[in-house]
Amino acid sequence: MSKEQGCVLKAWEVTMKKTQQAKKRANNIFGTVSVAPQTDDETSTTNENDDESSTGEMYHAEKVLPNGDYYTGQWYDSFPHGHGKYLWTDGCTYIGEWYNGKTMGKGKFGWPSGATYEGEFKSGYMDGTGTYTGPSGDTYRGQWVMNLKHGHGIKSFANGDVYDGEWRRGLQEAQGKYRWRDESYYIGEWKNGSICGKGTFVWSDGSRYDGFWDDGFPSGNGTFKWDDGSFYVGHWSKDPEEMNGTYHPPENERNLEWDPKDVFNNLSEYTICSGERVPVLPSQKKLSVWNSSKRVEKPRRISVDGRVSVGLDRAFEKMNMWGSESGEGAADIDFNTRRDLDAEIMRLEAEGFIQSLKPSPVPMRLPRAGKKQGETISKGHRNYDLMLNLQLGIRHAVGKQAPVVSLDLKHSAFDPKEKVWTRFPPEGTKYTPPHQSTEFKWKDYCPLVFRSLRKLFKVDPADYMLSLCGNDALRELSSPGKSGMFFYLTNDDRYMIKTMKKSETKVFLRMLAAYYNHVRAFENTLVIKFYGLHCVKLTGTIQKKVRFVIMGNLFCSEYSIHRRFDLKGSSLGRTTDKPESQINSNTILKDLDLNFIFRLQKAWFQEFTRQVDKDCEFLEQERIMDYSLLVGIHFREASVAGELIPSGARTPIGEFEDETAPRLSRADVDQLLSDPTRWASIRLGGNMPARAERTMRRSDSELQLVGEPTGEYYEVVMIFGIIDILQDYDISKKLEHAYKSIQYDPTSISAVDPRLYSRRFRDFIFKVFTEDD
Repeated sequence: MSKEQGCVLKAWEVTMKKTQQAKKRANNIFGTVSVAPQTDDETSTTNENDDESSTGEMYHAEKVLPNGDYYTGQWYDSFPHGHGKYLWTDGCTYIGEWYNGKTMGKGKFGWPSGATYEGEFKSGYMDGTGTYTGPSGDTYRGQWVMNLKHGHGIKSFANGDVYDGEWRRGLQEAQGKYRWRDESYYIGEWKNGSICGKGTFVWSDGSRYDGFWDDGFPSGNGTFKWDDGSFYVGHWSKDPEEMNGTYHPPENERNLEWDPKDVFNNLSEYTICSGERVPVLPSQKKLSVWNSSKRVEKPRRISVDGRVSVGLDRAFEKMNMWGSESGEGAADIDFNTRRDLDAEIMRLEAEGFIQSLKPSPVPMRLPRAGKKQGETISKGHRNYDLMLNLQLGIRHAVGKQAPVVSLDLKHSAFDPKEKVWTRFPPEGTKYTPPHQSTEFKWKDYCPLVFRSLRKLFKVDPADYMLSLCGNDALRELSSPGKSGMFFYLTNDDRYMIKTMKKSETKVFLRMLAAYYNHVRAFENTLVIKFYGLHCVKLTGTIQKKVRFVIMGNLFCSEYSIHRRFDLKGSSLGRTTDKPESQINSNTILKDLDLNFIFRLQKAWFQEFTRQVDKDCEFLEQERIMDYSLLVGIHFREASVAGELIPSGARTPIGEFEDETAPRLSRADVDQLLSDPTRWASIRLGGNMPARAERTMRRSDSELQLVGEPTGEYYEVVMIFGIIDILQDYDISKKLEHAYKSIQYDPTSISAVDPRLYSRRFRDFIFKVFTEDD
């Protein structure tokens, strides 16, 4: 293609973009300015304003809308823009800054009840720094994110209580101080609006408790002190049978009849105020529509943030590519030039010069549903006896154990030598039942640690045994990786059993203490959950040891998983070698197969990045590499024909077959944000609503890890977690790195130093996951 022809194509692309932008403006939320009820005397003023609007100059407007709403303030290009006041008929008001029809910047929102919010706004939400004053006198000054207290803030309650500290998603979280009106106070850790963690409670009489808390009461190790120097130290619990401790009197003997339960009775009187519920959120208020005077269009009502369902554009006519249907938004180019370029482009197309232009992405479809994974292990299966051995051993190990008293474990509990061997002869023993399999030995590694982990992960022992050892058989999955290990899946899909190499077992036992402390410290950790580590040793003619670990199944969810991705941030070999005809909803795709960018709401994105950083720091410290982020996607909107419906382009042709799955519409999200207690229904990595933006890779860059965004969005629910965390950077991986570095780019291979792997993994993940603006 000649240079001149290249210039023609560039001019065509620029003009196309301008034309599309003009069409979007013509479909915008307000249309061209048109004042609602008016008299003949006002006609001249209105026409004059319309002329100013068409010229793109800012001016002052005063409008009474057909539904009775009232706006006065600055106006620009069919939008409230600048400073203005909007009064709704229900008595809500907003006075402040606007940007292209959105409440954006500093402003004040008032409710009919007398409540007010004064501070920063973003897209209709209270977002930034601001002060909310309730009708009964409650006041909050601090940080907000999407209508929720999030960050540092001070809440003064109407009854005189005050909280000064950190908030997350509308509730007290992390460090904070709560002072009651009688001057008693608590300072320490919080969780989901309740006293939880380590902290100190000081009563107005000078006595105090220092130690651990759970749900507003002492739980774990702690010390109660009186102002005379005497103190009681021990283990605290609501259950009297778990309470134990020692009383230390002062020099002048004190009454020893004091009961530690008095502390619980006293604390029950110190409640945490919940504050006031905001009845209507600013983001839920609608702006009345202005009808365009230049085009006839069905009136629309939209929310302040400007999201609106957009209809499909009319088919593009090649002979009219230089202007919109209404004549607006044409390129700044004279008629003769447009005519010449039109002819030139048609000639080039006929000669095949514009075939290299990137085509529009083809519509996406739901992947073909895969069959239920795994082969049922029935009698006659090569691993039937092994399955019986596993179930017998797990039933024996879990059933005989007493409940965990405390999560504070001694260092000896993590000793790799802390293991228990049990013999299972076919005829049974005093402690084991008779069975039909061959004799075997069963080993439990660090049983107290895994018992504590199951309690920490809120796993009921009876349900755990029922899933693993019930009447339903396990299902065997072959490994999707190169390790050659096997996976077994319980019939209810809740747990997975993975066979392990001896080297992996050693790595796991080495890092077990660090893993335990990490998952205990970070409830929302994305690292895979482990529930048990065992070994079966066959004692017959075949002397073989089978080591295996029990872990949670990440994709056990109420949502059907339509797409699965295993993401590492490397490019070498990171693509699926199956033809499209063999790919279904169970296929694990890889980095170079990924064609989305996932956009999370601000608060969730902040929590996501913070947790990924913490998890990667933990794995880096333990010299772990080759882990990956396993991602499952559930598409919420599809036609009956199986085509995915992008956001804002819904059609009444039907929805996909999974109509019972929960869905979050825009109204649902606003309702969710207005009730912070409902945030508990969404877990980081568990069932997170998000927008998936489709991407396309450049044809000249086959190894481009993240494609170019297309602006095509899909509403999805995401499930994700970090898996395969037992690969140590040992001598074999160092040799693999050295060998492959000779043949390939060292940054593209998986086997790299844990520090480099962690940095590369995070860089990639934070490109794939972004904040939804």
